[in-house]
Amino acid sequence: MLVFPGIILALVIAGILGPGLFNVMLALAIVGWTGYARVVRGVVLSVKEKEYVESARALGVGDWYIITRHILPSCVAPIIVIATLGMAYVILAAAALSFLGLGAQPPTPEWGSMLNNGKNFMRTAPHLTIFPGLAIMITILAFNFIGDGLRDALDPRVSEKMIER
Repeated sequence: MLVFPGIILALVIAGILGPGLFNVMLALAIVGWTGYARVVRGVVLSVKEKEYVESARALGVGDWYIITRHILPSCVAPIIVIATLGMAYVILAAAALSFLGLGAQPPTPEWGSMLNNGKNFMRTAPHLTIFPGLAIMITILAFNFIGDGLRDALDPRVSEKMIER
């Protein structure tokens, strides 16, 4: 799944399923889970080697307890950060697929279809494409800022560097 570019694979899946907002969201979900799985796998592999997990095993604690008390709480922060940063990608990809006619169908408003409808009027009414484009840009920028802020707030290494200063 990681070999193919996500947007191209989503384009193929949405093309096979047909136009519609649900189909675009399904295609993006099928493509997007791989990033989460890779990060969670990395976190689990690093956390399971920590001393507190080994000491819990030495005390005879069950696997379910170790997973729920030690491993899952360590996975929450990276998942939250990736989810906020991934929202920017999903918004942009959904707009791109709607621009191509695979997203929400009229009369449902969608930024990509607004851009597509306004491209013929760029000389006479540029606001038809400027404002949906600005809305996409501002929304993506906001999610990126939220993701960066959450990464800084939830990453203990960044907090230690801030305390040292």
